Amino acid sequence: MAKAKKKGGALEFVKTIVYALLIAGVFRTVLFQPFWIPSGSMKETLLVGDYLFISKYAYGYSQASCPVVFGTNICPAFSGRLFGSEPERGDVIVFKHPRTREDYIKRLVGLPGETIQMREGVLHIDGAPVGMEREGTFTDGFGRRLEVWRETLPEGRSHRVLNMADGMTFDDTPPVVVPAGHYFFMGDNRDNSRDSREPRAAGGVGSVPFEDLVGRAEMIAFSFDGWFFEVWNWRAGRFFKRID
Repeated sequence: MAKAKKKGGALEFVKTIVYALLIAGVFRTVLFQPFWIPSGSMKETLLVGDYLFISKYAYGYSQASCPVVFGTNICPAFSGRLFGSEPERGDVIVFKHPRTREDYIKRLVGLPGETIQMREGVLHIDGAPVGMEREGTFTDGFGRRLEVWRETLPEGRSHRVLNMADGMTFDDTPPVVVPAGHYFFMGDNRDNSRDSREPRAAGGVGSVPFEDLVGRAEMIAFSFDGWFFEVWNWRAGRFFKRID
């Protein structure tokens, strides 16, 4: 009798583990995916060491938004998007690099059919400059003092962007027409971001197809400057912070 109970207990334990893995898999596939910020291209909006959640359902589902396990996409192959919903300008979005398939996180600034150009460090959309207002300085991890500007997009959404110096590589770019079904992305740390300003043929991102969007960044869950167990390096003021 004792052996039967022990056998039954082991089976229940295994079933519990399987159910937990299934629930976690559904949660990660359908609802939210964790994402760790590995670089400074989105400073000061996102910092290295921010651990955030992205909503998988925000724009519907595509092959790009399916989890990859041991190098293999677990979803059946399909094209397009299911339950697709258009992103909005100003959204911070995780997407697959169209060529390398790496995960990138940038801000959406250009919509299909628009002409995007940088002139003297200012974003121009269809020939018109966006609003720019100076808001002080930001000291990065290397002790450099960067200019902080508040950029206001045509629909009224605003966010802070960083400028290291004038005359940097992507401060002036040729006009680019965003193809149908594609989007134009830039990092908030404008002088330290490889994004849609660099053509794909030159190793950059270029315009990103709708199918390559993974999800919208929603909230910073935790943030730490160093190892997680180093409590003195926790950035508690960033915990549970909504991403604008």
